Amino acid sequence: GLEGDGNGNSRARPPQGRELNSRVEPFEQTPPVPSGPDKGTQVTVEIHREDTSPQLIKRLSLGKGSQRLPSLRGHDNKGFQKTDAPRSPGAKDLHEYPWDKSSLKSMPVDLQQFQKLDAYALKVNVKSSVEDLVKALLKQARTDLEKVRAIWMWICHHIEYDVVGYHNKSQLSSKPGDVLQMGKSVCEGYAELFERMCSIAGIQCKKLSGHAKGYGYKTGQTFTGNSDHAWNAVYLEGRWHLLDSTWGSGSVDDAFTKFTYRYNEFYFLTHPALFINSHFPDNSNWQLLKPTLTLKEFENNMLHNSNFYMLGLLAAHPETPIIQTVNGKASVSVDCRSSTLFMFKLKGTDEHGLMTLKKHGMELDIYPQKTGSHKLEIFAKPSKAEASDDVYRCVLEYVVQCESVDKAARFPKDLHQPVGPSWFSERHGFLRPSHREPVLHTNDGRCSLTFTLGRDISVLTSLHADGGSLPEDVGRRHVLQTHRGNQVELKVHLPHAGSFVLKIYSKKKSDPGNYDYIFNYLIKCLNTEVKWPAFPQSYSKWLQDYEILEPLSGLLPANRNVQFKLKMHGVAKVLVQAENTHPLTHNRGCWEGTCNTSGCREVFVMVHENANHSFYSHVLKYEVETQ
Repeated sequence: GLEGDGNGNSRARPPQGRELNSRVEPFEQTPPVPSGPDKGTQVTVEIHREDTSPQLIKRLSLGKGSQRLPSLRGHDNKGFQKTDAPRSPGAKDLHEYPWDKSSLKSMPVDLQQFQKLDAYALKVNVKSSVEDLVKALLKQARTDLEKVRAIWMWICHHIEYDVVGYHNKSQLSSKPGDVLQMGKSVCEGYAELFERMCSIAGIQCKKLSGHAKGYGYKTGQTFTGNSDHAWNAVYLEGRWHLLDSTWGSGSVDDAFTKFTYRYNEFYFLTHPALFINSHFPDNSNWQLLKPTLTLKEFENNMLHNSNFYMLGLLAAHPETPIIQTVNGKASVSVDCRSSTLFMFKLKGTDEHGLMTLKKHGMELDIYPQKTGSHKLEIFAKPSKAEASDDVYRCVLEYVVQCESVDKAARFPKDLHQPVGPSWFSERHGFLRPSHREPVLHTNDGRCSLTFTLGRDISVLTSLHADGGSLPEDVGRRHVLQTHRGNQVELKVHLPHAGSFVLKIYSKKKSDPGNYDYIFNYLIKCLNTEVKWPAFPQSYSKWLQDYEILEPLSGLLPANRNVQFKLKMHGVAKVLVQAENTHPLTHNRGCWEGTCNTSGCREVFVMVHENANHSFYSHVLKYEVETQ
């Protein structure tokens, strides 16, 4: 069976409503990645135990094959070693359950050490007999671990999954010789070929069968009847280890008609506490776990696919795949080692949730806007991705069962996930945020946020509301930026009650290019009395570190004397132009004075940059209320 890694050709298509029962041969199933600019290939993560130095790893994995059995030469086996009947797993084969988060593999493996061997094994092209193939592969392999690795690499890259044979079982042979000649098989054939090749190489190996959460698996389903998948156990360095060369080789598309080679390192010597996530052997001894799991526990456990662990993720909460909402809300969190980017889809959209990035993971609150069952998918990608890994991969799937809808938790269309500040905004120079939460509540319709800015950063903001009540140019003027040294303050005055999105963009001052979107906040105000006018409009000569002390409102009362107080440096004169012109006087870094608004619709603040110049530049514009 195969791991349906839907990152195949059907990237943007939803699964084609296929109802496959658990008799299906499972591939590991990974739902399609949301289409977008991201395209990429598999990522590999090596997690060494913290307490194992690299020297130790080399020594353990490249020992002189002390477990090798004495060679029994005879005419029938062309000089190869004969292996004894495989022994049953005992106490020393067992690993603790649940996973101790130390390593993805059941023994120390240094993938770097395998690079030459892997490259050699891929190039071997012998089809005459299984014996000749093994003889060719073993030329570069000394230890038992190296022999198993060479066999594994060859099978994963040369045997393809037989989708036609899977649909038409009568034509199918899983005999090792036939699988080699055909170059294709189903899981049974992969496992038998692996077992035969190990036996020729003198390594104990056993074919195991059982249930797998692979292709066609539905979240929370039960497993009945005969087993539907086959894999292997190999005996190395005094212990049994698990591997699945079918799932190591690639994946099928959603329609189960096309196989794509996509090598997956995860299924080579997988840690048994992780293997049990997707593979349940008929004989529980072959879980290689203490304690062993029951079939019921296997069915109820969350499926973490290989992407989950390969991306360095550690745990997810809740640990059961079906979540009930409480008062219309469900919460999910993921723990990981290093900063990772996440996204989610609830029934294909990310509108009905609030996701925040944490240093070691993410937190997500979901508010379905319809009752019933909803599919929730969570995607992740490394934050420092190589271009080839720059794609979100599905790491978790839940079913959210919603009994009642929280209508108050509707979010504006413009809200972008994740919400609020995080290591990501910090990495882009927004340090020490005054508000760490994603949602700001204001009663009087005003709020103020501050950040310490990294060097050379220019900031742009915009305010958005649903229902088109706030055109973009107006929305920008409801946020006022003030710089004091390396601090920036963002004052927000809301035009009315409701939910708003404050978007924050930045660029390097030295870059001529556009601003990049960095993060956003959700601002909520329930007070229907709120009705703040926009801030005054500023022009290019209004410098970043100038400051308006008063009037902050861009709409001045008619027929009044209005007090002006502006912090500006490096100018010779400041005038306020209404019907008449009113000069401001300079007093301890501030320009102050009054202006009468009668008889005019607009008021301009103008500066004389140099006493010798005769011309003025506009810096601010205010509107005057109509009577």
